[in-house]
Amino acid sequence: MFKPNVTMACVVHCKGKFLFVEEIEYGKRTLNQPAGHLEANETLLEGASRELFEETGIRAEMASLVKIYQWQAPRSKTDYLRFLFAVELEDWLEPKPQDADITQAMWLTFEEFHHYIQQDGQCERSPLVIQSVQDYLSGQRYPLSLLQAVV
Repeated sequence: MFKPNVTMACVVHCKGKFLFVEEIEYGKRTLNQPAGHLEANETLLEGASRELFEETGIRAEMASLVKIYQWQAPRSKTDYLRFLFAVELEDWLEPKPQDADITQAMWLTFEEFHHYIQQDGQCERSPLVIQSVQDYLSGQRYPLSLLQAVV
């Protein structure tokens, strides 16, 4: 039976900047949105909030659903369903990652992000990182009421 990994990610936006998290993967400093896997007995929104806190130390409400992606990682051939949420903040909050795998969290403009990933030894976690910001910037938003956990 086919069972893709379910992940949630957050495009966190404030005053023209986006919150990215850095971790080391395959020997490179890698940027991603705050993101992670859905755990047992949690809803997608609960999982997204938990991952946001674990990876940045920030507690914030999801504002909307931006998009759902289906993707296969080329190296591992692992299949993912990624639920992307938008988080809108009025003021920058100081990130304080709780997860030891996160080397730092940083606020960057999209241009600063592009500059970062072009440096030697640095990259984006997957093509979904760039696509997520582009979809957010294009104004794609769907109400959270599209999602319903039936228990």
